[in-house]
Amino acid sequence: MYEKLKGEILKNIQVPNFQKHLKISLIDFGAVGDGNYDNTEIFKKAIDHCYKVGGGIIEVPEGVFLTGPIHLRDNINLFLRKNATIRFIDDPKKYLPVVFTRWEGVECYNYSPFIYSYGVNNIAISGEGTLDGNCNNKNWWYWCGKEEFGWDSGFPNQNEDRQRLFKMAEEGISVEERVFGLGSYLRPSFIQFYNSENILVEGIKIINSPMWCIHPVLSKNIVIKGVTIESLGPNNDGIDIESCENVLIEDSFLNNGDDCIVIKSGRNADGRRIGVPTKNVLVRNCSMRDGHGGLVIGSEISGGAKDIIIEDSLMDSPHLDEAIRFKTNSLRGGNIENIYAKNIIIKQIKNSVLIIDYYYEEGDVGKFVPSIKNIRLENVVSMKSSYGIWIKAYERSPVEQLYLKNCDFLNISFGNYMENVKEIDVVNLSIESKKLDMRVKNIEIFNFY
Repeated sequence: MYEKLKGEILKNIQVPNFQKHLKISLIDFGAVGDGNYDNTEIFKKAIDHCYKVGGGIIEVPEGVFLTGPIHLRDNINLFLRKNATIRFIDDPKKYLPVVFTRWEGVECYNYSPFIYSYGVNNIAISGEGTLDGNCNNKNWWYWCGKEEFGWDSGFPNQNEDRQRLFKMAEEGISVEERVFGLGSYLRPSFIQFYNSENILVEGIKIINSPMWCIHPVLSKNIVIKGVTIESLGPNNDGIDIESCENVLIEDSFLNNGDDCIVIKSGRNADGRRIGVPTKNVLVRNCSMRDGHGGLVIGSEISGGAKDIIIEDSLMDSPHLDEAIRFKTNSLRGGNIENIYAKNIIIKQIKNSVLIIDYYYEEGDVGKFVPSIKNIRLENVVSMKSSYGIWIKAYERSPVEQLYLKNCDFLNISFGNYMENVKEIDVVNLSIESKKLDMRVKNIEIFNFY
């Protein structure tokens, strides 16, 4: 099943091709790369011109090109030469008018993502240059409401707007009425592809994001390759794949203030209303350093997720909380199945190699019971962690079919904890723990070979 699924994912992905398209330089449209000149209209003119002639490659040369939001159109490859930097203006007013977006799994109108597409086909962001969100504790980051990111008493923050958005979705208020932007404090994603197809992000470096870094939503055929993401701000997830299909993430390095690579599918009522799972995702040859989790499923997972593979990857940091993380609850719900992790090396992490948590944030206070089944770890080697396996599911909805083969969990501080698992199959598992503690509760079938 594993090899068949991997083959199907690779077969179904179409990589955008721009070999026959026009190639132009941003300089031809009057761009100035001195780090001070506002090139917002220059980017727009170059993109509109390429679109009108059927598409093209827009080369950004060496220099620092300051700009507001960039909206991609069909058949556009935004190509950054070596030593080219696109730096984004730190004034939120530049990211108006509002656009249709998804914010923490809920649809609304909000500030434009820094790079955005909607309903677009055959697009790329590529090259050897840098995308600098120019975000820090003095502008976008303090909106999270935390003192460590610059917030102080009397400063505005996102908390009221966040709760207002979630309430509107639960009450069924139309998306057209969920308008935020000016006067509100919901930070946009850095790059968001919405309802788009045939997407390539290759080679670039991303730093200083306002919030989530690369965020495809309801999109198909996505390749993210050879990307470096170093962004340690609040909610700075690296790559958030939300309600997408046929995704390849490979040869990339992630060092983030939040989760590294995340699978999502919408939050609560809004996620169920749209009802599109994320499926057919292959992550390979990636390296993760800081973050809340290496590969994460959730928490905005109400539309479900299935057929996800991570292989041949490295995780290593005392500031990486978890390696493989599932987070949901009975407000989120969602059906999650067929998750594969193979040939993973974990040199050190803070907490758990595998964590499945049905009590994330609000806990068990809803009526939408999550379901997780067929989780398979093979050749996963961890050299230092607090726990090997930590699972806390519901008795009425246990984790089903957890399979571990040829795994080594070494130098574990607190052993393992498992609560409500229907079936566990373990083949050749080595555990080296300072505290030989295997706490289990409500395990229906436990096969240890």
